Amino acid sequence: MYVILGGTGHTGKKITETLLAAGKAVTIVTRDAAKAQELADKGAKVAVGDLHDTAFLAQTFAGAQAVYTLIPPKWDLQDWRTFQIEIATAITLAVYSEKVPYVVNLSSMGANLPEGAGPVSGLFYLEKMLNNIPGLNVLHLRPGYFFQNLYSVLDMIKHMGIIAQPMPADFKFTLVHTDDIAAIAAQKLLALDFKGNSVHYVASPENLSFGEMTAAINKATGKEISFVQSSREDAVNGMIGAGLPATIAHGYSDLYNAILSPTYQADFDRKTNVYEGKISLEQFVENEFKFALAG
Repeated sequence: MYVILGGTGHTGKKITETLLAAGKAVTIVTRDAAKAQELADKGAKVAVGDLHDTAFLAQTFAGAQAVYTLIPPKWDLQDWRTFQIEIATAITLAVYSEKVPYVVNLSSMGANLPEGAGPVSGLFYLEKMLNNIPGLNVLHLRPGYFFQNLYSVLDMIKHMGIIAQPMPADFKFTLVHTDDIAAIAAQKLLALDFKGNSVHYVASPENLSFGEMTAAINKATGKEISFVQSSREDAVNGMIGAGLPATIAHGYSDLYNAILSPTYQADFDRKTNVYEGKISLEQFVENEFKFALAG
């Protein structure tokens, strides 16, 4: 039996569908049973509860051969790090108490940094907690920046004709589509061929810049969108103006600053520790993003 946290999310839903198609018993954890109905109709068991609740998680993990773990985003927090550590602690205690043998953990590039990378630094602590469980085989997947994060600039494109981010237009960094993360996670859950504590990155075939992303959007849509490098202060004020709490806005500003640092992907090596995704930026823009932009 498999347990999938965030079972209705971008990666969790795809993982669940793959495991069910392979004939596996799957329990998905969600806070909203209605969102899980489609997967329940396909054969998934649904566990409704809070990831802060260690007892609930332990009950759900009982008898599991493997668990897919993550810390979900939450956009109304004043203390992001406390939220992350509380959930990391509950997950770890439940895995330990139920002697779960295998975990595939959704982490992030930059999770090697305990401070300075905003929300990503919180994932450092979940990795370390899971690594301290005796006998646990845990694979930490550290994906790059999601292609889907581009949806956050849809309104900016529609109303201003620009993409503004606090990064240079030509700075190349690692991206990935969430479907590729899900495919790799499902593959590793089915194979259970990892031992001890290990880290692998998940990345699209090539690193890309915001300038290249902007050009790809223009090519697919026929628009003339410009990329503008904003200041960190303007980026923070823009996020706050869009309704995000100041803590989260400053956290994302820290994350963008961290991405620019060599330490963010210090041990990233496509030859040794990277699972390469199949979906390119052009495919994402052509098959998904341009339709969201037209909506």
